[in-house]
Amino acid sequence: MAQQNITLVTGGSRGIGKATALLLAERGHKVCINYRQREDEALAVVQTIRQKGGSAIAIAADISDERQILAMFSQIDQRLGPITGLVNNAARLLPQSRVEQLTAPRLSEIFAANISGSILCAREAVKRMSTQYHGRGGAIVNVSSAAARLGSAFEYTDYAASKGAIDTFTRGLSVEVAGVGIRVNAVRPGFIYTDMHAEGGEADRVERVKSQLPMARGGQPIEVAYAIAWLLSEEASYVTGSFIDLAGGK
Repeated sequence: MAQQNITLVTGGSRGIGKATALLLAERGHKVCINYRQREDEALAVVQTIRQKGGSAIAIAADISDERQILAMFSQIDQRLGPITGLVNNAARLLPQSRVEQLTAPRLSEIFAANISGSILCAREAVKRMSTQYHGRGGAIVNVSSAAARLGSAFEYTDYAASKGAIDTFTRGLSVEVAGVGIRVNAVRPGFIYTDMHAEGGEADRVERVKSQLPMARGGQPIEVAYAIAWLLSEEASYVTGSFIDLAGGK
């Protein structure tokens, strides 16, 4: 009998993370929903999953803090078991800014969450998944962004730079762990209807830019979730070091 998948979704209380957690639970994963501040929303996702017969827990942890990451993984070990899947989705976005207005504290905040946090979560996942350490293998999906390719000039060059780092990390880690049973891939969403745009100071940003996209529409979180779920699945068993762009053709 196949063992059940145990998957951590960081930033799983809303948007792409929420859609992914719900979809994975429907497909039989035990899901840990990580959140930083939105406890009520995270618990609501857990309740929805449990009402449908699935298994889920929620754990608060700010992934910009290594100690909180370690505590989160320790809780998952105790409550669900060693993870077999990681969706590095949590990220920070601050109000739109040109480069000349950027500050060192802002860069530190974004890079700590978006780069260091994802790398440290991947480190802990590898320790548990790697066949070198008697794990049963697994898969990691990093949620990058179309901004990594496009640069987000005049708006979010710092965020774009952080996601460019995630692209590089995805490629490097995929090679490093390919021989120990772990696949590592990334999705690059762009122009998705999520609450994150409000944090950047323009809640209706997708509406503003959608006419510039070849598909002439914004994307929905579930459309990204489908790609993430596929990359985690056995259907993608020979896929590693790859990127799926979900940006309406941009």
